[in-house]
Amino acid sequence: MLLQDEKLYYVGGVVRDEIIDAKSFDTDFCYEGNAIEFAKNKNLNIIKINPDFGTVRVLVDNKEVDIASTRTENYPKKGHLPNINNIGCSLKEDLIRRDFTINAMAKRTSDGELFDYFGGLKDIKEKKLRILHKDSFIDDPTRIIRGLKFSVRFGFELEAETKQLQDEYLANINYDMSYHRVKKELIETFNLNKSEIYDRFIDQGIFKLLGSGVNQPEIKGEIIKKFVDKYNIQSSWLFYIAPFVFEGFDFNIISPTKAEKRIIEWVNKLKTQEPTHNTPKESIIIREILDNA
Repeated sequence: MLLQDEKLYYVGGVVRDEIIDAKSFDTDFCYEGNAIEFAKNKNLNIIKINPDFGTVRVLVDNKEVDIASTRTENYPKKGHLPNINNIGCSLKEDLIRRDFTINAMAKRTSDGELFDYFGGLKDIKEKKLRILHKDSFIDDPTRIIRGLKFSVRFGFELEAETKQLQDEYLANINYDMSYHRVKKELIETFNLNKSEIYDRFIDQGIFKLLGSGVNQPEIKGEIIKKFVDKYNIQSSWLFYIAPFVFEGFDFNIISPTKAEKRIIEWVNKLKTQEPTHNTPKESIIIREILDNA
């Protein structure tokens, strides 16, 4: 992709994935300065601008690409979306707001130089997940779910202090959080269809993020995966979350779509009645999973 500048960087997951030789799902760009002004000055084909976040979407080689401005953030309300400030800050100030050191590296597009201010490369070599500051999980508890996703996907482990801070947060959760963000992370994590993710979600107490009254389901991850594989389910997250709905999880808190809500409602109905031609097939499969607990 022909998009280069001495202040333009590949950032985050794409840099990490290149280092560990893994498939990258997205290519994120960061401009040290104002990305919108950069796109205008370079006469790029601009598709969309978001001035509040300092981001711009451009068309390069017939592909849509998002470029973010370097920026700082603060969390006046812990667990919710941060306030954006200081658009155009230094690269280092931008990288420190990210979740883990392995995702806080940048690679300059013009010459390929790696910028690693926080030891991400070392943590990759040691297969460690390390947060960037002690309030990281307090600011954004969905980072705990992301940590679970990365640990299983890459075979990494939480380093000691990060694990301690996770345990401390899970012992004293602030439930006034953005459950829209929780849902997004649940979808990305459980759509990997790994029974180990489900089992760690329970064993590490991460399921407590779903609510103070949620109990641990008896069903094991291997049972859910068996049915997901059997029916070749592409989006598997709901099948892994469903058991918690019947153990105290208020499903409405994550703003389910009408289709998702209907699936869960039918799972409940199937406890006492036979399916009809209107019954979603997902509901029948989930009921089968639960009955095999």
